Amino acid sequence: MARGAVVSVWAFLACCGTACALNPSFDINQYAHKSWTVRDGFFKGGVITVAQTQDGYLWVGTESGLFRFDGLQAVAWRPPANQPLPSANIRRLLVTRDGRLWIGTDKGLASWKDGTLTSYPRLAQKDILALLEDHEGTVWAGGYAPSVGRLCAIRGDNSTCYGEDGSLGRGVISLYEQKHGGLWVGSQAGLWHWSPGPPKHYPVSQSEPAALTEDENGDLLIAGHDGIKHFVNGRLESYPLPGAKGPFPVDRLLRDHDGGVWIATVNRGLLHIHKGKADSFARVDGLSSDDVIGLLEDREGNIWTATDRGLDRFHNLAVPAISLKQGLSNADVTSVLAAADGSVWLGTPAGLNRWKDGQMTVFRKQHDGLPDNTVGALFQDESGRIWVTTYQGSAYFENGRFVTVSDVPAGVVFTFAGAGDGGLWMAHQDQGLIRLHEGRMAERISWSRLGRKDFAYTMAADSDGRGLWLGFAEGGVMYYKDGQVRRTYGSADGLGQGRVIALQPDPDGSLWAATQGGLSRIANNRVSTLSSRNGLPCDKVQWAEADAAHFLWLGMACGIVRISRAEIDAWEKNPAHEVKTMVLDGSDGVGSFESSYSPKVASSGDGRLWLTSLDGVGIIDPQHLPVNKLPPPVSIEQIIADRKPYGASPNRHLPALTRDLQIDYTALSLVEPEKNRFRVRLEGHDRDWKDMGDQRKVFYNDLPPRNYRFRVMAGNNSGVWNEAGAAFDFSIDPAYYQTRWFQASCVAAFLGLLWALYRLRLRQIAQGFNARMEERVGERTRIARELHDTLLQSFQGLMLRLQVVDDLLPEGRAKEELEQSLERADQAIAEGREAVHDLRMSASTTNDLAHAVRALGDELAVEEGAAFRLLVEGTSRDLHPIVRDEIYRIAREAIRNAFSHAHARHIEVEITYAERLLRLRIRDDGQGIAPAILEQGRSGHYGLPGMRERAGQIGAKLSIWSAPGAGTEIELNIAASIAYGKSAGSRLRLFRKAAG
Repeated sequence: MARGAVVSVWAFLACCGTACALNPSFDINQYAHKSWTVRDGFFKGGVITVAQTQDGYLWVGTESGLFRFDGLQAVAWRPPANQPLPSANIRRLLVTRDGRLWIGTDKGLASWKDGTLTSYPRLAQKDILALLEDHEGTVWAGGYAPSVGRLCAIRGDNSTCYGEDGSLGRGVISLYEQKHGGLWVGSQAGLWHWSPGPPKHYPVSQSEPAALTEDENGDLLIAGHDGIKHFVNGRLESYPLPGAKGPFPVDRLLRDHDGGVWIATVNRGLLHIHKGKADSFARVDGLSSDDVIGLLEDREGNIWTATDRGLDRFHNLAVPAISLKQGLSNADVTSVLAAADGSVWLGTPAGLNRWKDGQMTVFRKQHDGLPDNTVGALFQDESGRIWVTTYQGSAYFENGRFVTVSDVPAGVVFTFAGAGDGGLWMAHQDQGLIRLHEGRMAERISWSRLGRKDFAYTMAADSDGRGLWLGFAEGGVMYYKDGQVRRTYGSADGLGQGRVIALQPDPDGSLWAATQGGLSRIANNRVSTLSSRNGLPCDKVQWAEADAAHFLWLGMACGIVRISRAEIDAWEKNPAHEVKTMVLDGSDGVGSFESSYSPKVASSGDGRLWLTSLDGVGIIDPQHLPVNKLPPPVSIEQIIADRKPYGASPNRHLPALTRDLQIDYTALSLVEPEKNRFRVRLEGHDRDWKDMGDQRKVFYNDLPPRNYRFRVMAGNNSGVWNEAGAAFDFSIDPAYYQTRWFQASCVAAFLGLLWALYRLRLRQIAQGFNARMEERVGERTRIARELHDTLLQSFQGLMLRLQVVDDLLPEGRAKEELEQSLERADQAIAEGREAVHDLRMSASTTNDLAHAVRALGDELAVEEGAAFRLLVEGTSRDLHPIVRDEIYRIAREAIRNAFSHAHARHIEVEITYAERLLRLRIRDDGQGIAPAILEQGRSGHYGLPGMRERAGQIGAKLSIWSAPGAGTEIELNIAASIAYGKSAGSRLRLFRKAAG
């Protein structure tokens, strides 16, 4: 658990006190109540004592052990195996300011902090019935025993005990420190004022002082088996409890944050003293038991009661109700009217109720003149008269009695509206629309006359009182004025589908219509409807009412909804706008409020909204809604890896190959823990926060081994978030094959294998390449030999025979022609010998390229009369025979072209043996090459194309620069890996380049 986050939240809470203390004006049954009982399996024995630690957990001491409770789940707490509690029967719990949990049992005292359980031998075998921390931080523990009891003051590791002389009798039962610092001790031997000053004993004739507290004036209250007494000036006086019947045994007292006194009785349930009166809550009201043993007010203002059968919680409701316990004649409230004098009138099936100044008055047929006890619609006219309808007729309240309107037929009247002339309108289900004036029927209009087959379910007068809006049972809204139907609206115009349940004029002149299909607004002859498509939680709207702060409240089938005016304005500007709402539901006290009569909601002069329901009249105070402002502490409880639980200790290492991971967490807001919301994020896995709703566990599968940080934040029932939340660092250890050294070894082995395969393949390719090269060289040698030994020899023999013929011929033209042919044949034989010589030279790798080029250039220079120059840079290197041969042929073609075709006067050849390449550059100052010839070559000649082809075959780059009259420069670049040496790598690359 992230202790730093919890401590910071606790510091905030300590400054704020309780979040929302219970409203002292309410009776117990007007608070929210919930029980966790032994029968339901929450605890294994009767609950005796309750305390809350700084991390927000509730600790519940029972007859069979100690439980830790988060508001939803109770988990049995077990001390470490070598640190046992004195007993499993927990009698008292106390949390001190240093965060230590003190555990009093029936056989001694222990305390728990930071994983260590400390026992106190001086209280061994004592029944610890009282624990208290005074303003100085001293812990007082009262022990009870069959013989002599003991009171011990514990300060750190030191303790001082009293009572060995028998002055405390069999022991201490209660402890209390007054606000001014006086410490009181209730013992079996009487009452003691222990400090300041020397201890002073006050004998009490009544039963043992089981509980102590003080009243609003700071005077001591003492409770025992004979009730509560006032201790003033050293004397016991009676302490009246208005509304409480007879004496009753008291076990505990608690004064809450707002001064209300809570009384735990032995067999009468729970009593509550507030505003000068007392009310009770017992098992018949839902309490887990009538035997209340312990009381606690937690930091959020919840009141907890421990009983012999379970645990109960009370807290404020957003919508408390006035019901039977407050004097209502029937819990089913069908209509509600806030009168001008501040009273609120409530229609029920068992009479008409008036609530005023906290008192309920009930009017019935038998004594007060009502036509019938089953009350329907209510209305107050301009003169202040209260009108009421019943199935047996209608009446108005005047001078303390009801006056029946005799000329209004009996039947169902759902609603009233003002008529503007001091009269009023009634919507009679069978008789139609009825106008009353001065208490008598003035006009009746049938529904068929208005063009309707159904009846008006609701009505509302317009702003000047002359016009009347009607909403109908089968849908549709009508505006009626001056005896005419002026406008009608239906679903085709955008009105919500189904019955129009309520109409509410808005101060801006528009009209709100609550329908089964949403909330419709009619303004400027235009209808727009707000429904679930726009953010409402459901569609059916039963009433609409604006409060003093201009929030719009809606009674809906799924709860009560509040919408701000800003959201309404945004929706009116943009019908597609999704409004933000606040929703109150059953957990907030909202009861079912399906009613056929009007009004269904009323706004009283103090700003409160009164709502009809089947559970009494609900009350909303918009200006004082209970808001839980305390961010909930967050706790990470455990982590479960492959179904094995681990504690949430920092930097937890989980075993290798962990597959299924579950993390349990909770939020310690106890007002309505069901409404707590969570967001989680696993850093190292999740990219963003995940909304978990109310889920208190999250699952992960197949997480890779690495370090992780799990974070969780929570929001309480009022939407207040603890964004710091809690964090938990853990890691998943890698398996041996998931370690970096193993993976690096695998990568190295794989690369080594690839290199070995690569080398093997190179060797195979090189061997094949060498074989082909040797075959090529051998073939060239064979061809040279065959040409020399056969073809050239044959030509030579033929030349001898032709020479003989030439000698036999006489002088003449034939002889001249033959001699010319012989000269050409001699030239052809010479060229053949040169070709054969070249073939044989290419079979040797010892030929010097520079030497061959020099010999060629010098020979041509003599013949053509031009200057030739050869430059060699770098150390001469052996070239591969095939490469050398192709380079020489390119050079020979270029040099001959320079001498023969360019008519150059100076030709220069430069050979550069560099580390990375072999460069051959030939320059001349001849007449240059025309662009067209440079691009495509001369027709019928293959010099330039041949040079390019030879360069491509050996993977060389040939570049030619020339322009007419500017000479020519030819440059050939060959990579060293192709040109030099005989290695397999170079030959392989040569082969690939040549093959390409």
